Amino acid sequence: MTFKNKTGGTLIVVMAVYVVAKCLLNMALSGHISVTTLVIAILEAAAFFLWRRYVNYALAGLLALIAIIYFPQNIADIGSNWIYLLEGAADICCAALLCFHKDVGEHYIKPWNNN
Repeated sequence: MTFKNKTGGTLIVVMAVYVVAKCLLNMALSGHISVTTLVIAILEAAAFFLWRRYVNYALAGLLALIAIIYFPQNIADIGSNWIYLLEGAADICCAALLCFHKDVGEHYIKPWNNN
């Protein structure tokens, strides 16, 4: 896989690995193994490498939405949910990188049509 620049490529790989690792960690913490959840996480990680225009914004929106939805639940019992709060903060950081980091954004410029 060829990256336009090393910094953006490294950040994209780290974020894709993070999405799958987060899923595995959540399954381990809950004690519930879900193949469907794992497949969704792998598909989301694969979407990081589509490099089509606006995919980065869709991924950022998804990550931010997940963090926002679970925030009230995670803040309710902060003593036992601190790991989930860290995940939420990491989701927001990833969303910000996808939207605002020029080296990451540089990868998501291919048009959807080939004309």
